[in-house]
Amino acid sequence: MSPADFTFAFQPIVDTRTGKAYSHEALVRGAAGEPAWQVLGRHAGAGAAAFDAACRARAIEVATRIGLDTHLNLNFMPSTAFEPGLGLDSTVEAARRHGFPLDRIIMEATETEAITDHARFAESVNQYRRAGLQFAIDDFGAGYSGLNLLAEFQPDMVKLDMALVRGIESHGPRQAILRGIHQVCVDLGIDVVVEGVETVEEFAWCHAQGAHLYQGYLFAKPMLEGMPEFAEPYLAVPMIRSSRWQSGR
Repeated sequence: MSPADFTFAFQPIVDTRTGKAYSHEALVRGAAGEPAWQVLGRHAGAGAAAFDAACRARAIEVATRIGLDTHLNLNFMPSTAFEPGLGLDSTVEAARRHGFPLDRIIMEATETEAITDHARFAESVNQYRRAGLQFAIDDFGAGYSGLNLLAEFQPDMVKLDMALVRGIESHGPRQAILRGIHQVCVDLGIDVVVEGVETVEEFAWCHAQGAHLYQGYLFAKPMLEGMPEFAEPYLAVPMIRSSRWQSGR
């Protein structure tokens, strides 16, 4: 496994209150831009944990090289994150080696990944929080343990599962679920990212509920080793429908 075999694309998480990128998620790609599933498929099985750790170090190196000046969202495998030599210690060391501030790193684990002992997971995570790292639960709402996880462990950020967001403007049951999740997170002081937004209608409905952090193709597609410009739908919703969005970064 060589860093020359893979690199990263970056997709912004946009804060519509400021019209700026709050963070960028690092998404693994092949050296020639091959999609994530191809890269991950080559490193499945026994070597997955080592590759997971190598990915985070590589993402930090690329982010530093391109001058990324926002937060940085990095994915990690909860089942191996605390293993000596392969876990988050290596991520902290990589950040310090490249001079990337620890308080701008947000570690993402998906809700559907194996977090079997919520209390132990929370205890381990809090050790890294004291070092400055933040934590997010990705694809929230896709699994069955989300609310139980929030009861034991309050992440800094929740990223809503894009399947809940798709066509939200015309789907009453999903609207009720998203309103409930959003209110729980507000009460717990957790930032909510609406992920996978693709249409103006999806954005408009979520905007009306008070959401302000967004990630999705409506804003920007991932850019290989760069920070893409993005659409800025932070004007009043009625104006969005009748005018072209500005672009910026």
